[in-house]
Amino acid sequence: METYGRRATGDGRRATGDGRRATGDGRAVLFAARSAVALYRLLDVLPVFSGDARITRLFTLVPGSDFGADAFSAIDALGGRTVPWSEACGRSYDLIVAASPKGDLRLLRGPQVLIPHGAGFNKSIRDEGSADSASGLDPEYLRRTHDHAPAALHALAHPDQVARLAAMDPQAARRAKVIGDLTLERVLASACLRDRYRAALGTGARKLLVLASTWGPESLVRRHPGLPAALATRLPYDEYQLALVIHPNERSLLGTYELNERLAPALDAGLILPDPHEEWASALIAADTLVTDHGSAALYYCAAQDRPVVSVHPGGGELIPGSPMAVLLDRVPQLGQAEDITDALRAYRQGPGRAAAQAAFASAGGAVDRLRTEVYALLGLAPPTHGATPPLLPSPAPATRVPAAFDVHVATSTAGVRITRHPAGIGLPGHHLAVEHGATGEQLARSAGLLYRRPLPASAAPVDQAWTADGWTRHTLSAYPGCRSAAALLPSGGVLLRVRGHERTYAVQVEPRSEAGRIVRIDPAIALSAAHARLISPGLISPRSISPRSINPQPAPDSLTVLNCLVGERAFRITIRPATDTEAKQVI
Repeated sequence: METYGRRATGDGRRATGDGRRATGDGRAVLFAARSAVALYRLLDVLPVFSGDARITRLFTLVPGSDFGADAFSAIDALGGRTVPWSEACGRSYDLIVAASPKGDLRLLRGPQVLIPHGAGFNKSIRDEGSADSASGLDPEYLRRTHDHAPAALHALAHPDQVARLAAMDPQAARRAKVIGDLTLERVLASACLRDRYRAALGTGARKLLVLASTWGPESLVRRHPGLPAALATRLPYDEYQLALVIHPNERSLLGTYELNERLAPALDAGLILPDPHEEWASALIAADTLVTDHGSAALYYCAAQDRPVVSVHPGGGELIPGSPMAVLLDRVPQLGQAEDITDALRAYRQGPGRAAAQAAFASAGGAVDRLRTEVYALLGLAPPTHGATPPLLPSPAPATRVPAAFDVHVATSTAGVRITRHPAGIGLPGHHLAVEHGATGEQLARSAGLLYRRPLPASAAPVDQAWTADGWTRHTLSAYPGCRSAAALLPSGGVLLRVRGHERTYAVQVEPRSEAGRIVRIDPAIALSAAHARLISPGLISPRSISPRSINPQPAPDSLTVLNCLVGERAFRITIRPATDTEAKQVI
């Protein structure tokens, strides 16, 4: 039997050995992943060995899972060195780290460290292992492993988990220690980057609502496949941003293309689909609210913050009674249908999230150091003198599709003119269809009541040509006879608006708000819809919604109008006045 140690070499990323036993301080550590989600948890272990040239880090895929394909691509993206399973079973290693007791780990030779691949051990998997046993603590798989090669360390996150393990498998529990949760360490270390993550997502002053789905028949994406699109229909685009965190197993089962096709209506409306390796956790840090099933991603959200949580899981089934997720779901509002989302969010009261997190995680901080102490003792090495810190989570990517056509609903009250926008085509038509020209198809442009254009990037052409704001609005009303208004968003931040049948063009300006030391701005296109409604439907907007600072409470088109534009709970002051020649001649 070969021992794969310090002399590991390879061509490319596939590791090969020379058959000689490692000597000196060199050690080989094999990370054995059965699925993508298990691999992602193993990657969180890497900082334990960071900077140590004595350690050779190798990866192998444990066969037998339906969800293993994405693990290989993740290793390739990492640039990790892989060992084929057949070769891995033919050598001995100084340490083997796995995130699941399932699969033929007994065939591997070397002391094994087992870490959880989730938080809280909340689920039992139907038709797999022992009935009603939590996945990850199932004695059938634990005994299958330790009868041949007992785990040298079972690293858990809470004393209750050690007690649960002891009740199921006393032999395995003797090697269990409360280490902590390495993924939680990264989440907590990265919590200070919340503003940066929200900026990367393009959230702004909106509320980020994250839907979290585990995998399997009781998951959110299986039981409520239309919920993301239904919420996009229900929640105003300028008040809420949506993201969907999906368990890697479900992504592996469907594949990226199939998943995107199933979610197409929601993706078209701006839904964010974070990467399953690290971005999902960044999105949870950025989130304001969470809609979840019984998957453990919710526990990381709750550990980082006590913000609203709503459940779509009815209880029972796969959910283990008394588990941390059962503690959470028993005490948070239930969402029956998308139309009830705002009421459900209002019904949340602080407390259940913290209680669930405390039931899943014993303590925050120090998990990397505790695990480092244990594994270096198993390796027979002194730990490096430099510290080991959990790496910060990366910024998540923004939505791949950004809506550029909106059904705009207009309502008036004594407080002002309320503008509510929804991506076109997913809900009821509104007062008008507002479309960004050049960012959507021609069919939507032909249907628009309001067409607007944003400034183009600077051209590198040796001989350039560009529209003026006045020229483009004139051309657009001529080219699109069904369009009532055309507008150009100016580089200066204002808007030049031309209304069919009006002799003048108008300058529209919106003032930012100051809130607790922050400045809140709205997209000028929102203000543009308010101005468009005022000018083409003067009877719709009550004089009471016009600011008393107006020159005329019922202004004619050639005077100054000041409107209070309401977007969610905020009011913005908008001015409409005749445009100057300088504004009309601005290049867009």
